[in-house]
Amino acid sequence: MKVIGLMSGSSLDGVDIAFVDFKINGEQINFELIKAETIEFSEVWQRRLRNLPKVDALAFSKTNTYFGHLLGEMINDFINKHKIDVDFIASHGHTIFHYPDNRITVQIGDGAAIAAITGLPVINNFRTHDIAINGEGTPIAPIADKYLFPGYDFYLNIGGIANISCSIDGRFVAFDTGAANQVLNELTHLIGLSYDEDGNIAREGTVNQEILNKVNELPYHHQPYPKSLDNTWLQENILPIYLIEEDTIQNKLRTACEQLAQQVALSIQQIIDKENLPMKPFKVFVTGGGAFNNFLMERVGAVCNQYFPTEIIIPNPEIVEYKEALLMALMGVLRVENKVNVMRSVTGAKRDTIGGAIWQGWKKMV
Repeated sequence: MKVIGLMSGSSLDGVDIAFVDFKINGEQINFELIKAETIEFSEVWQRRLRNLPKVDALAFSKTNTYFGHLLGEMINDFINKHKIDVDFIASHGHTIFHYPDNRITVQIGDGAAIAAITGLPVINNFRTHDIAINGEGTPIAPIADKYLFPGYDFYLNIGGIANISCSIDGRFVAFDTGAANQVLNELTHLIGLSYDEDGNIAREGTVNQEILNKVNELPYHHQPYPKSLDNTWLQENILPIYLIEEDTIQNKLRTACEQLAQQVALSIQQIIDKENLPMKPFKVFVTGGGAFNNFLMERVGAVCNQYFPTEIIIPNPEIVEYKEALLMALMGVLRVENKVNVMRSVTGAKRDTIGGAIWQGWKKMV
């Protein structure tokens, strides 16, 4: 199956598009990431997505439709540019609301609009079935860890939100560890930069203990898993702590890196304790944009090694950058194959689910 996977992350940097060739033999799935790129959002779309939780129902519905058309146009441009033949599209959409306690999760980007623009079958809404049966709906990344990246002890993905997963004799557990690039990028925006390249600005700062304590004391960080975070919750509870406190951007970035490193270490320790894992040197496979932040990776490794021997493993840059789009393509493949793509051991749902709604388009599904 030759599939396009789409991911629009909470950091609002743009849409990741990955074209992936899958070879399936029973439970074994091999893949080749053929082409991938990130299409940045315009400032207008960044503002629109950031403010969408506050608008009325009509504006929300329009944006859902318009965003679907935008994604469809991006895909057509990508297909024409690379001259590729695609079997179907698997789209995550952009998360606006995520309230699993109320059985609500909303990712905009109308699948029917994408199918109408591209003519290709589209699969989206991967999280809603799990949410409907009392799951967290997230993280969904462990399914990629299971099929595509076996052999590591822990899997850390650092996007707008960071999440950690672990395979225990084939049973995965995973949860969101806390805020990541959403905070780091918001702070660098204050000094006119998109992001802190290599963590060089953070490296110049010192930890603000007051900010660090306030963030670490938030109840979420002390809850048992399974658990998950919502973008709005981060913006209302974590970002204000960094923005209101008086200090330099260098010190705030340094503090945010330290806070994330501490939560990663504590999250791994929580899994070790709850699952009774034997202590040994652990291999941690790291992906997501935060893996490119050299200073952050240094701090994650250093703090983890205070608790247990840790080896941080960062794969090739394309996997780091496009793992989530690759994940969405895999989710679509599993949906077509009628295989589980959201695991109850991760989300806490009543059962495993085969998530995803299919919009046929006018070209035949594989």
